[in-house]
Amino acid sequence: MTKIEAVRTHILEHRLDTAFESASARFDARQHLLVEVICEDGTTGWGECLGPVGPNAAMVAAYGTRLKGRDPRMTDAIWLDLYHTFRDQGQRGLAITALSGIDIALWDIKGRLFDVPIATLLGARHRDEVLAYATGSFRRVGVERVTDNADECARHVIEGFQAVKIKIGFGVEEDLAVTAAVRDAIGPETRLMCDANHGYDEIEAIEFGNRAGQFSVDWFEEPVLPEQLDSYTRLRARQPIPVAGGETWHGRYGQWEALRRGCVDILQPDICGSGGFSEMRRIADLAEISGTRLVPHVWGTAVQIAASLQFIAAMAPTPPRPEPREPILEFDRTDNPFRQAVVKTPIEPISGIVKIPDGPGLGVEIDRDALSRFAAPD
Repeated sequence: MTKIEAVRTHILEHRLDTAFESASARFDARQHLLVEVICEDGTTGWGECLGPVGPNAAMVAAYGTRLKGRDPRMTDAIWLDLYHTFRDQGQRGLAITALSGIDIALWDIKGRLFDVPIATLLGARHRDEVLAYATGSFRRVGVERVTDNADECARHVIEGFQAVKIKIGFGVEEDLAVTAAVRDAIGPETRLMCDANHGYDEIEAIEFGNRAGQFSVDWFEEPVLPEQLDSYTRLRARQPIPVAGGETWHGRYGQWEALRRGCVDILQPDICGSGGFSEMRRIADLAEISGTRLVPHVWGTAVQIAASLQFIAAMAPTPPRPEPREPILEFDRTDNPFRQAVVKTPIEPISGIVKIPDGPGLGVEIDRDALSRFAAPD
């Protein structure tokens, strides 16, 4: 059986013509990190890491020294070894986001070696397609926000999306004006979600939730700082919109503490930040045990999208019933020309529906010319 020979990282970058902001960050460029794991027989797997590209790349390199000569099929054993290496200092953060990219790449290799999609390795392919929602509506620097967000969301509906997510957390009054304008632009039938990127304090979040309830908001995402678990719990009780969060509660232990304390109605782990396929399986089990809906967070290139799709394909209907409630895929619509360019066959929605790749592993092939074209300058 082939062994792991090398681990490489690819930092991709695109400078934006118009910078945009969430409530917690400014984006002057799109940057993402891909992880490539290469075996002795030439089999290659790809993964992606959520978060800052430079620190993640350094952490992947630190892990990579422990991978050479190992059997790539032994994903659980490798995951535990790498996690334990930095357990005392890395129960969350870069130690987990970097491990996520490696783990996804190993599952991609395993799928290629067995010639099946990762969903099959996970035990099920419950669906061949999934409804997508459009993520966007950031605050573009120098652009009037209310009209800009409303116009953007209206375009998403014209493109076929049946659900959109907007960015809030900049101030209750302005955020309510944006929410009202977007609801008017998309009509009453399109689903609407709001993401504060932990820009509010608890009092502001409670006020927004109570006043925004009239706009039929599906969920209120990351309302307050992710460390403030008690605020999450109180917020659920004191306003009517379902509370969502979890992209920064890395790994099963971080997710379980939030679930145990009743912080959210909807859990949003990111496969590129929560530990890859190996850990996402465990997180999904915890969510089911606690009776909490799971909607994966997705923010990255087509590699991240493909990984999320393989996981979503394997998500069991919860609860099982003759007409089950289907999951939904987050689909970034902001400016990023290498999002789809990195794969030879782009993954794009048609009328708001995304087909789940059925090829081996992740089901995508990397376009190395695009990796060179969008490589970040040294």
